[in-house]
Amino acid sequence: MNYFPWLTIIVVFPIVAGSLIFFFPHRGNKVIRWYTVFLCIIELLLTTYAFGYHFQLDDPLIQLTEDYKWINFFEFYWRLGIDGISIGPILLTGFITTLATLAAWPITKDSRLFHFLMLAMYSGQIGPFSSQDLLLFFIMWELELIPVYLLLSMWGGKKRLYSATKFILYTAGGSIFLLIGVLGIGLYGSNEPILNFETSANQSYPLVLEILFYIGFFIAFAVKLPIMPLHTWLPDTHGEAHYSTCMLLAGILLKMGAYGLIRINMELLPHAHSLFSPWLIIVGAIQIIYAASTSPGQLKLKKRIAYSSVSHMGFIIIGIGSISDTGLNGAMLQIISHGFIGAALFFLAGTSYDRIRLVYLDEMGGMAVGIPKIFTTFSIFSMASLALPGMSGFVAELIVFFGILTSPKYLLMTKILIIFVMAIGIILTPIYSLSMLRQMFYGYKLFSATNSNFFDSGPRELFVSISILLPVIAIGIYPDFVFSLSIDKVEAVLSNYFCR
Repeated sequence: MNYFPWLTIIVVFPIVAGSLIFFFPHRGNKVIRWYTVFLCIIELLLTTYAFGYHFQLDDPLIQLTEDYKWINFFEFYWRLGIDGISIGPILLTGFITTLATLAAWPITKDSRLFHFLMLAMYSGQIGPFSSQDLLLFFIMWELELIPVYLLLSMWGGKKRLYSATKFILYTAGGSIFLLIGVLGIGLYGSNEPILNFETSANQSYPLVLEILFYIGFFIAFAVKLPIMPLHTWLPDTHGEAHYSTCMLLAGILLKMGAYGLIRINMELLPHAHSLFSPWLIIVGAIQIIYAASTSPGQLKLKKRIAYSSVSHMGFIIIGIGSISDTGLNGAMLQIISHGFIGAALFFLAGTSYDRIRLVYLDEMGGMAVGIPKIFTTFSIFSMASLALPGMSGFVAELIVFFGILTSPKYLLMTKILIIFVMAIGIILTPIYSLSMLRQMFYGYKLFSATNSNFFDSGPRELFVSISILLPVIAIGIYPDFVFSLSIDKVEAVLSNYFCR
């Protein structure tokens, strides 16, 4: 046994060390930036060290567990632990947050508060992925909201207060359902609340109650991982937020919803999940097509990318709904893959906005002459987003396809229909991403203007783009090192469905 509290340190370190920022001198922008990047890198190294040396990949049980009594009054524990499903998102969080702090260098307004909020988000994002207690999960889930709201309402675009209020209403409204579900599961059948994930996983409920719990949790996670009717906060939020915030939102915040669906709805409520999974697949297929056909109609660049990320979330929903280990592994891979690609697209959109100060796509054009490096990286990531073979998006979507095909739950005709619909979505994806490239970079519109104020991406921006590009290509060529994390745990989760 390893008794050193690795996970507590990993969760608590960013927000505690980040609160020291307020003791820094008010004018030291450079010091604050370097301090934040330094903290993020230390945290990432800590995480990789703890996972590399103290985590056994072939063990599907919860590892690195910690269990401290926190509040005696109502049996509230500080329970942490990770397994194959949560190790991927945690590493993704560390990676994307480090790059997002690097991306936030141009920010000079209130930089102490900004960097503290970035580090607080870091803690609030690792928290849900590593908590093994339902109430702790809820608290960490809520901890995320305040930094995002402040980052939106202080450093956003023109309509920032509107979008920040919309975000907080949607997510807090979803969290109410999450809290009801958590308390319902915790208080069912006993006087003291039982909030441990492992004991709740072995608990069996009456079917009606389980369906009610399922619907509550599903609404909460459907707001975060935007599922179709509840997705409207996302384009507004992404359209207004500063692009470093966008990287965190698209890269990690959306993945918390998918993680919650796998962790709570699949593991704790298997009967209800096997009832609801056909509907999940239908919703996912509709969402892929709906978002991919809404995206070309968007005038703003960031809103177009936001709709594309809504469309990619449909694959995760379908992978979770196809109750097969191939499909669930594909959903896990799509979580990681879209975390990289979405963050990179928002970063590049933000850097090009820094150059030309234009928001609408109709006003852009001919930028490829002035900023060739940004043009190259943007093209590469657009190709990755439309699932070019050799990139991670292709592997993930292909494996979700295979997951539907090999699923023992559905009939052949339904499989053919679903795959037909998904294929239409895959055809619609190049339409919006390539038309976005054409409107931005080709043509003569800005080329005739004075090009003297254009300067291409510097070493910092190139570093961010390339460090996101490398894992995307690596996963595309050799996806096995992502599967090796989750494959045993996925089998353990799905054994609930076929042993009953």
